[in-house]
Amino acid sequence: MNRATTMHKPHTFYIAGIYALALLLIYFLLPSHYAFADSEEEQIASVNKHKTSALSGPTIQIDPLFAYYKNRSAASIADEIVQNGYKSVRYFVVNENNINRELIEAFRERGIKVWALVLGNGSYSVEGFPAEWPSWQMQLLTPVNDGYYRFSPHSEGYVQWKKTRLAQLVREYPFDGIEVAEPYFPEWGGLESGLYGDVGPLAQAAFLKQYGHANIPDFRNPQNPDYYQTNQELYQDWIDFRVKAVNSFLNEVINGKGGVREARRDILVATWTLAIDAGPDSVTKLRELQGLDAAEMISAVRPDLHMLQTHWPDWTKPEEELPPQYIHNYQNFVDEIRAVHPNIPLGVQADIGSRTWMLKDRAWYNALGEVAQSMGIGTWTAYEYHLGKYMYDEAPVPTAIARPEHNKVLISFQKRIDEASAKLPGSLNIITKDCETTIAPENITVDGNMLMIQSSDLPKKEFRLRIENITDEPPYWYYYKDGAPHVIASNTIVTVGKKNH
Repeated sequence: MNRATTMHKPHTFYIAGIYALALLLIYFLLPSHYAFADSEEEQIASVNKHKTSALSGPTIQIDPLFAYYKNRSAASIADEIVQNGYKSVRYFVVNENNINRELIEAFRERGIKVWALVLGNGSYSVEGFPAEWPSWQMQLLTPVNDGYYRFSPHSEGYVQWKKTRLAQLVREYPFDGIEVAEPYFPEWGGLESGLYGDVGPLAQAAFLKQYGHANIPDFRNPQNPDYYQTNQELYQDWIDFRVKAVNSFLNEVINGKGGVREARRDILVATWTLAIDAGPDSVTKLRELQGLDAAEMISAVRPDLHMLQTHWPDWTKPEEELPPQYIHNYQNFVDEIRAVHPNIPLGVQADIGSRTWMLKDRAWYNALGEVAQSMGIGTWTAYEYHLGKYMYDEAPVPTAIARPEHNKVLISFQKRIDEASAKLPGSLNIITKDCETTIAPENITVDGNMLMIQSSDLPKKEFRLRIENITDEPPYWYYYKDGAPHVIASNTIVTVGKKNH
């Protein structure tokens, strides 16, 4: 996952519903409803109907630690996501010790399903971690200091800590689902760049224990009999060993004693693997280089959903080199999964703005969704909501009007707006048959994308409101913070109804 900064309600059952209750109990006692045969899945379809929006359609990733989400209420963030048409979000948990409960609850209050998206192979922050965390780290062929702490799935301490922490996370916070992205080993091209691991003592000890090899393959010296390109038997065991390590890690965290599913029987689970357009051998090369085998991972973990994450050699391409149809080139990954798991729901993840040269607009993202559906991929997401090109291209547009009280009007926009611009003379004008009346600045407040008018002078009946001057807020963007703000279209008029009932 690229960070641009560096990537129930209880039910009461009566006698007539005992059979349905039995099915529900069976469901919760199994690791995942995906383990059911089709006929059994149909029997519990009504139980899972409320989860549909979390498994299908467009969704978006949210990283609340970005400035765009600061100095505004959680309710306004949720409202903005609603105004942009999303029914599901993937909350990027950068650090399991820093989670915004109010934001999760605000999303759920608006009917938005919330996934906890956690990283499997490391963390951008070790604040609040146990003192022994340095002993969990992978060893790479070439050490790097890039702000990301990489942890080894061969570290029993890390595996148990991660399992305990994620179980605690789903118990304490009302997430609808949890997904472990990037559980893999680094890295595509790592044998050449040196960003390849784990090759340290943790991996060596595990390899000896599981496969009986005293040495791991040599990746530097072609003269060594155990050089990875020479000793193919050793190297193949090493490849299989790494795949097993990734999948065993995930299985333990999700399905192990004291893990996620034991903590929350009702929670949805998604697994993630990479996908890359690197020719016909892409599936095999990812297995070799990063320990990723999607079909084997699904068999091990039994998730409700599997996501294909766009790999960095693809998402870093310039916009003109990456049309939304690029995911057609991931068909080999889909085929690999479908050959073993024909019914597992699939999703795909894209990047819409982690670099300035590959910003994507709404049309691009909508087209990506159409391509995904044509491939039998039911859901799609992107990193990260406020990084999209639309943030830098679009002027504010009012998208919803509410009137909870006679003297209060709430106007929602598709992006956050500047309060000072809303309070300029003539920004908000009540239109009547005879005249226009300007709303005084002291009667106007702004919270993120939401503008509130509170005045006893508002007409009791339906009225029209002319909106001028209002701009967005470049200082809260990730790029182009010093850019000129976009101004709402001149002579924008909305209709304000009577008090909502």
